[in-house]
Amino acid sequence: MKYLPELFAANTRWAEDMRAADPNFFAGLAGLQDPDYLWIGCSDSRVPANQITGLKPGEVFVHRNIANVVVHTDLNCLSVMQYAIDVLKVRHIIVCGHYGCGGVRAALEGPSLGLIDNWLRHIQDVRDRHMDFLAALPDNTARWRALCELNVIDQVRNVARTTLVGDAWRRHQPLMLHAWIYGLEDGRLQDLQASFNEEGEVDSVIAQAVVAAHARYTVRA
Repeated sequence: MKYLPELFAANTRWAEDMRAADPNFFAGLAGLQDPDYLWIGCSDSRVPANQITGLKPGEVFVHRNIANVVVHTDLNCLSVMQYAIDVLKVRHIIVCGHYGCGGVRAALEGPSLGLIDNWLRHIQDVRDRHMDFLAALPDNTARWRALCELNVIDQVRNVARTTLVGDAWRRHQPLMLHAWIYGLEDGRLQDLQASFNEEGEVDSVIAQAVVAAHARYTVRA
């Protein structure tokens, strides 16, 4: 290959290793995908959904963007959700952020980065709603970590508020939403205790998750 030969060589080794471990691996992938999970995560290259959950290719449907934001006018994200819910019939939607998220830090500190400033405005809305809490924390590191968590909780609420999820619940389709966060420093996932599978649970569960997040950092402070 003329360009990036090292990546093609790595791909060849990977394909051969996979076939050696399971001769039917690629034949299985070529069939109909049937994942149980939709993962909405950050575009950060350090947070690969399959690897950190121990899932194989074909077991998780993935949408990623800067800082795992769910916006009701984002047709890309909504189209992924619609296909996952209506066609693939996933049973779980996981919104997963991560500590050390550059998008969250930029939203917290407010430097002008160009076009992306418009996208980060959604996270700044989360920041502004929790401004008194964040301002009371001892340093920017604590504020950054806390806002990473609060952003995930807010985004899973946005998922719940889409017509796609509401319609699925009203037709009694099994569908549970989850808010998770990933630690780059230790490779561990943490459940932010914002999981629900019906419309009536959303507000109370989100409120409890926010209180719990505040409590974690208030104790540390």
